[in-house]
Order: sequence, then C-alpha cells, then structure tokens
Amino acid sequence: MATGREVSDLIASAGRQAVAARLRSEKESSNAERHELLAGQARTEALQSMYLRIAAIHRSTAACHLTAARLQEDYVARLTSWARTRDIPKPLFMSGVAAACGTSSAAVTLVGATLDQLGLAASDEWARAAQELEFLLGEGPARDAASELCPVAADGSALLDRWPGYGPAVVDLGIGAVAAVPLSLSGTCVGALAVFDPAQGVTDSDTFSEVAEALTRSVILNVDADPGMYGATDLRAKVHQAAGMVSVHLDCPVADALELIKAHAFAEGASAHLVAERILWGELRLG
Repeated sequence: MATGREVSDLIASAGRQAVAARLRSEKESSNAERHELLAGQARTEALQSMYLRIAAIHRSTAACHLTAARLQEDYVARLTSWARTRDIPKPLFMSGVAAACGTSSAAVTLVGATLDQLGLAASDEWARAAQELEFLLGEGPARDAASELCPVAADGSALLDRWPGYGPAVVDLGIGAVAAVPLSLSGTCVGALAVFDPAQGVTDSDTFSEVAEALTRSVILNVDADPGMYGATDLRAKVHQAAGMVSVHLDCPVADALELIKAHAFAEGASAHLVAERILWGELRLG
C-alpha cells in the first residue's frame, strides 16, 4: 500500500510532466505558426513548400506533446480521486493509455538492441498475460511491430494464422483482436504499444500513433521522463539473472538457457518471472 507521501510524490511528478509537455506543445505550435506565416510571405513556390513542410513537422510534434500532457493530466486526476478514498486498487498510468487508445487493455513492451523484451507495463492482467505469452513464445504483435517498424493488427482467423502459437493462446485468454505500433524515434526502436480488443476503427486512426509517439518522446526517451511508468514497469532482470545461472549449471549459451526457462514457464502455465525466482532461490533446477 502506497503511503500518503508516496502518492503525493507521484501526483507531483506527473503534474510536472504534464506542465512540461504542455509548454513543449505550445512552443512547437508557435514555431508552426511562424513558419506558416513565412510560407505566406514566400516569394517562390519552393520556399513556400519548404516552410510548410517545416510547419507540418512542428504541428505534428505539438500534437505529440499535447497528447503526452493529457495522459499525465488524466493520471493526476485519477490518482488524486483515488487518494481520497482508496476503496479500489491504485490506478495505473497504463490504464489511461488504454483509454486514450479506445480500449480497456493495453501494454507497453520495452526492448533492447536485439529486440529482446526488457520490460513490460500493462493496464490490466489480460494485457500482462498476453505480453507474457509473447515473451514465452517469441511471437506476437508487439514483437512484429518492433522488428518490422510498422503497425500490426489481426483478429479472428488472421490472429490464428499469423501466430500459430500466440494466436490460439491469446484467444484462450478471451482476446479476439490485437494491434501494436512500434515505439521508435529516428529509426531506433525502444519497444511497442499493444492494444487488445480495441474499439472498431481505433487502430486505423491518428490517435493510436499519436499516443505511441507521445509515449516514446515524452514518457520513455525524454531526459526528465519516467520510463518506469511511475513504478508500474516490470523489468526482466531476474529472468536474465536466472538464465545466467542455468547457463553455468548446464554449460550452455545464455540464450539457450533463457529459452529453456521460457519453455518451462509455458509448460507449467507460470510466468517467466516466477520460474526465475524459483531458480534463484534454489527451488528449481532445470536440465
């Protein structure tokens, strides 16, 4: 249970992020207006076109920062309301992300240079379970979005056909449609935003990509941001630590040890984190 001081600190931190994002949005909007004015005064079509292109970039960036501000403001409002009664579980930042994407279930997966899953933040247990399946099976929408650097979506039979392992398993969770968009900046991918059973048309709208860009720029990569999503990001540190132990015990590559942990977790219907903890505590020895 979070203390009053901890909740106050969370509210203050999110509030600062919201103010900073709004200021960045206003600055970008001002820059866009300036270049639009210059376009109107340009003496040649080439100059006019150049100024308009620059203005469009500033407009897009302003929209991104405004979306980030709204996400932070929503979190502040929900956290402040919760703090008065605490009669329900503490709200998660990702719940607001899911709502902004037109669903109740969403997850952010953070990946490394080799696209290995390093961390996970989810709005609910369904999203968390779906992303755990991706980690264990090595396939799914977030993984494809990150590797292909493009949006991915599937439902119905397409969900089963595209991912023979993940598809049936995620359907068993009660999820009938999935979509994901990469979290990338300047060609570098840091993860993916996935949504589950979104409202029709959501993944084809600008909102989905705007939320993803806002998360990338303002929440994950910004110098004063909180990539831990206010303490809600589960890192895979224990899993990789356990893989190192298994690698030593079995005299095999760490990558092979990691796959062995994943396979054991999937077979037992447990999370990789729980299996890793049992290995680290000496309760389980693989091989």
